[in-house]
Amino acid sequence: MKPTDPAYPGQAHYTSWFLRIYDLLVLAIYGPLVWRCPTRRLVQHYTRHLGRQHLDVGPGSGYFLEHARLPAGASVLLVDANRDVLVYASRRLKHLNPSVLQADVCMPLPVDQRFDSVALNYILHCLPGPMSRRAPTIRNVAALLEPGGVLFGATVLGTPELHTWLSRAALRENNRRGIFDNLSDTEDALCEILNQSFEVVDLRVVGSVAVFSAGRPRYLPPVDR
Repeated sequence: MKPTDPAYPGQAHYTSWFLRIYDLLVLAIYGPLVWRCPTRRLVQHYTRHLGRQHLDVGPGSGYFLEHARLPAGASVLLVDANRDVLVYASRRLKHLNPSVLQADVCMPLPVDQRFDSVALNYILHCLPGPMSRRAPTIRNVAALLEPGGVLFGATVLGTPELHTWLSRAALRENNRRGIFDNLSDTEDALCEILNQSFEVVDLRVVGSVAVFSAGRPRYLPPVDR
């Protein structure tokens, strides 16, 4: 991904150094204390929806796949535009023998198989907004699912009423730095883009985080962003 790409700032800070402190900073502090969404809740969400053929988009440090319970004989593909993420996560998850693919999820992924599950966990708020601009991403990953497959994940919303003074300050700073682009993200907007590509959508707001799953993909033709 070139630095001129609109999606570049959202993934550029995931350096090998940052990934070493990711679990502490993001999952132990920001998640439960700032966004008010317990990390254990997201681990349970992973465990509930993981399939035997799993695609993990933006695996971060690999924390969730390490702590969730995978089905026996599970096969895992890690996808990220950032090579540092793929190196770090694949090393941490070497016991799962994951495959890796360096690719931009905003574009159709060069994958010729279908999956039982796809995760987009803490990814959407890092992609260029507004939420409607992310519809092609949802549409393209939906096309990679089996008929009974599920897309699941979580994203920080920008709705002011969901935030405390602390999370509002963190939200503004992350958007100012280009790490997030989610000030206009709402629960309704997320539901809309999920419903465009799936027949069944479940969304729960925990703190300022939307925790979602979607099933029965509509199989619309893939599109560029």
